[in-house]
Amino acid sequence: LLCAQVLKAIGLQRTGKQDEAYALAQEVAALEPTDDNSLQALTILYREMHRPELVTKLYEAAVKKVPNSEEYHSHLFMAYARVGEYKKMQQAGMALYKIVPKNPYYFWSVMSLIMQSISAQDENLSKTMFLPLAERMVEKMVKEDKIEAEAEVELYYMILERLEKYKEALDVVRGKLGEKLTSELQSRENKCMAMYKKLCRWPECNALSRRLLLKNSDDWQFYITYFDSVFQLIDESWTPPPEEEHSLEGEVHYSVEQAVKFIEERITEESKSSRPLRGPYLAKLELIRRLRHRGCNDEHKLGDPEELMFQYFKKFGDKPCCFTDLKVFVDLLPSSQYTKFLGQLLEVIPLSAAAEGEIELPADIKALQQHLCVVQLSRLLGIYHAMEKQHKLTVVRELMLRYRHGLDFGKSCLKTELQFSDYYCLLAVHLLLDLWLEGEETAVWQCLTLLEEGLSHSPSNAQFKLLLIRIYCRLGAFEPVAELYSSLDAKHIQHDTIGYLLTRYAGSLGHYAAASQSCNFALRFFHSNQKDTSEYIIQAYKYGAFEKIPEFIAFRNRLNSSLHFAQVRTERMLLDLLLEANISTSLEESIKSMSLSPEEDDIPWKDLRDNRDLTVLFSWDPKDRDISEEHRKLSLEEETVWLRIRSLTLRLVSGLPTLSHTIQPKNSEKTAENGVSSKIDTIRSLLQQLEAAVDSGKKFLEQKIQYPVLGPPPTRMAGFFSNGSCQCQTSLFSLVSDIYELDTNGLEDSAEIQERIGNSFKSLVERLT
Repeated sequence: LLCAQVLKAIGLQRTGKQDEAYALAQEVAALEPTDDNSLQALTILYREMHRPELVTKLYEAAVKKVPNSEEYHSHLFMAYARVGEYKKMQQAGMALYKIVPKNPYYFWSVMSLIMQSISAQDENLSKTMFLPLAERMVEKMVKEDKIEAEAEVELYYMILERLEKYKEALDVVRGKLGEKLTSELQSRENKCMAMYKKLCRWPECNALSRRLLLKNSDDWQFYITYFDSVFQLIDESWTPPPEEEHSLEGEVHYSVEQAVKFIEERITEESKSSRPLRGPYLAKLELIRRLRHRGCNDEHKLGDPEELMFQYFKKFGDKPCCFTDLKVFVDLLPSSQYTKFLGQLLEVIPLSAAAEGEIELPADIKALQQHLCVVQLSRLLGIYHAMEKQHKLTVVRELMLRYRHGLDFGKSCLKTELQFSDYYCLLAVHLLLDLWLEGEETAVWQCLTLLEEGLSHSPSNAQFKLLLIRIYCRLGAFEPVAELYSSLDAKHIQHDTIGYLLTRYAGSLGHYAAASQSCNFALRFFHSNQKDTSEYIIQAYKYGAFEKIPEFIAFRNRLNSSLHFAQVRTERMLLDLLLEANISTSLEESIKSMSLSPEEDDIPWKDLRDNRDLTVLFSWDPKDRDISEEHRKLSLEEETVWLRIRSLTLRLVSGLPTLSHTIQPKNSEKTAENGVSSKIDTIRSLLQQLEAAVDSGKKFLEQKIQYPVLGPPPTRMAGFFSNGSCQCQTSLFSLVSDIYELDTNGLEDSAEIQERIGNSFKSLVERLT
């Protein structure tokens, strides 16, 4: 019977009768049911209501009535996990272990202690109480030889690492317990390496990375560690101890000569391999780069970088990764050698012309990939940027000819696959964008034509779509943008990383329905994040993936502090008020339904995280033209100032209905009693903050920052100031304050206020007409 009532409540909830559903659910919960069906049904209902805290009360009552139930204790633990009650989780875990002495339950309690240490505001408390207690609990199990699973060893390692007991953590990994670390490839070695670095034990770092490279000479992370350790040992003038092992991990390389010899040996070994490996060749270039950075004269021992890159191109030029591999090392080439180097590369590509005087074209996909790599390098080295306008247009025509020719190689490609020659089209568009920025107006329309052509042949190419979105938005044409963004099929975290491309322009270009929809998409993801992350944490507890739990918590916190989240939430509420609240009654209702309060500011200003992916659009520009770290910082500063202006505007609007009051005699005590005087003080305080934020915005715009065309889009702040919107908005809020003052003081002795109001109306009428 109870279960039937809960099912009825679920039906009411799903038909929009939330209040009735809640009342019925509370009636059942008050009876403290203990049958599994009722409890599970109530859990589902509370989850749909987004009230996970009610589930904990449900199972607390069930556990009191059935104290020896493993299942109910387990559900209680998971209910606490959903709401982040770590202290109660620890207690529930130990209660569960006492009823059913299974290792996982014991370690649930240990992990809950670690979570208390992570969430503790006082770091000292974390390191003196929670973590030492967790360590003692695990040590007890180690002494009793009760450690059974890999997850338990991982947890012990995590505790020691957080306590900065790196020596003890290393001993655990290298000891008998470390033998259980088998689920991940090289898990034990990676943990040893991390501890050696923390302890600055560079000989062991070097020997271990060397040993791992002998096993797999294509593992890039170990080359980096190998070089780091070699140069650390050189700086420390380290020498091996006489008549002893070099280190715990074996032989150590401590000189440039040994490093050079080791890399040469890896290349020799690679030549015997059945599968070509890129690692050893790139390691040679990396070593040259480091030696040059340190001002060493030993780089000549490794050869000429230009020749090494040429040989690398001959070996791997037909792989799409060749460009990204060489991109890191082009700084090793002197600028005077760029043209010669590119000419060298072109000479080894098998191209042929159909007739004399025509463009030489590749005969197969390998030759096409090689030529594409050279074209990308030409762009990166600034060759195209130095060209005259006519020369650039000639190159655009040539690139599009090569693009259309390359489509022959992709005739059998599926719609979901990219065409082999798509990058030619993208590079041609980038050249046209250069011309557009130089003042060639028609170039941008050619960009759109080429991108639409590319998209017709490669419907799944995200780069074509993203570039079309940016250009259409720059031109103020939002109609095709919503469909393009929808076809990208953005998933999960992408609503945070690339959502700004849509939400930035939808409202400002007057497409309010699309703006509302795009904000809803993003908000749905952010709101579900809280619930979904709780489920991930529960699954991590169930399967013993303890090291993932802090990662999930950090992920959730990062999303809760997202700049984009704060922006879409603010813009969505302002948009709703603009569209729905046309008279004061409606405004009051809208503000109430949004739970807005002028006194409350729920944006975490100090912890705001910029999660935007500003490099989502491919760029082959040289470093001096590409998006820099400085651009990122300035963009974040601009977005934050604009968000503050919008947030204060919203809070001011939400405070307006609170100012309505019954007219009282002058100096009446009731005026102060009914709280209105404090409300007007809040409005005036917010108005001062808005004026300060506007001043900050104006100072920022004085810098006249120009972002790269494919960099972060600027906010609407410049237009907000230049078109008079800002002055009108602040004047209107000031007018409200003045009218309230006039209303409070009466018409007598208020000539100054009346004059101020009259002047405000005049200036507003002038601005608005």
